[in-house]
Amino acid sequence: MPLALYTCLLWLSTSGFWTIQAENTNTNVSMRSHHRGLAPTNVDFAFSLYKYLVASAPEKNIFISPVSISMALAMLSLGTYGHTRTQLLQGLGFNLTETSEVEIHQSFRHLHHLLRESATSLEMTMGNALFLDHSLELLETFSADIKRYYDSEALATDFQDWARASRQINEYVKNKTQGKIFNLLSDLDSPAVLILINYIFFKGTWAQPFDPESTREENFYVNDTTVVKVPMMFQSSTISSLRDSELPCQLVQLNYVGNGTVFFILPDEGEMDTVITALSRDTIQRWSKSLTIGQVDLYIPKVSISGAHDLQGVLADMGISDLFTNQANFSGISQEAQVKVSKVVHKAVLQLNERGVQAAASAGVTLNLTSEPLTISFNKPFLILVFDHFTWSSLFLGKVVNPT
Repeated sequence: MPLALYTCLLWLSTSGFWTIQAENTNTNVSMRSHHRGLAPTNVDFAFSLYKYLVASAPEKNIFISPVSISMALAMLSLGTYGHTRTQLLQGLGFNLTETSEVEIHQSFRHLHHLLRESATSLEMTMGNALFLDHSLELLETFSADIKRYYDSEALATDFQDWARASRQINEYVKNKTQGKIFNLLSDLDSPAVLILINYIFFKGTWAQPFDPESTREENFYVNDTTVVKVPMMFQSSTISSLRDSELPCQLVQLNYVGNGTVFFILPDEGEMDTVITALSRDTIQRWSKSLTIGQVDLYIPKVSISGAHDLQGVLADMGISDLFTNQANFSGISQEAQVKVSKVVHKAVLQLNERGVQAAASAGVTLNLTSEPLTISFNKPFLILVFDHFTWSSLFLGKVVNPT
């Protein structure tokens, strides 16, 4: 299990590169064209959200699943009306004069379908569910729409018995993520009448695995004054890498069996903010075109990182603020008393380990080397970007400051 990622998004409410890289003959033209319009918008939102989060906590680890956040917010928009809906969809990056709401939801439905196809090789489970107080009458149109476009469901629970309701939600998430996300809610959380959860479980398998026998305890330099010990994985193989001539960083690209691809980015000393500021579709496209394949001695920490982000302030800063005020219009979910979102929590866990397919007998290319291999060691703060390279969805964006 070389890389396992688990994330959950929780809502509590009170009352060229970015076109498909490989064509699947079984995927119809309509689905491909729908997806092509969605990927750039989603990735732009992903980098924007990521930069806001990094700026809000500059010394901390950051880890999010942008595509699942986009999907959850788009699904939530089906239950909104008026300015709340417009603000939410525009906040996600959509130009509503160019793209209709129906086209947006159809595109997400196709993306969800493509990601589920990817999941057969990436072992990925993702989905959404809505929990609402049993005193509210759910509109059948909303229930049908979230099922149709997002394969989601709405479940009634008794939020007057908060301890029991939180256990029900925790158990639901635990079952859906095969036990990888548990105790999502506590008895101390504020009671609610409407909760939307979004979850994704991901486990990739390296195309070129690391050798467990080579993992050693090494120093990781958090900053000038802090050094921690981490188990450092190692492989010496033919790897795509780049010493960027425009940005102060070095990077490698590793692939999973299936559609997953990962960029590990190592900024130069003191240049983390410079690199993060420059992250964009254009930068990723330039990197992809500039990577060269060669022999690399690669060191990456074997780590497990968990973090939780309350996204309310960040989304409000990005212009999605109606959800959290009395101006919120959720009459598309229920015509009962007015509700608003009071809390948004995004939780993620990252695990990096060695194994891939046939780790003991990995097939590789033998080169006649005339020079020493390039050594790249991720022994100081770095960035990690995980994409599904068929849809170019940003599955995960991370900043690792302290791997312990």
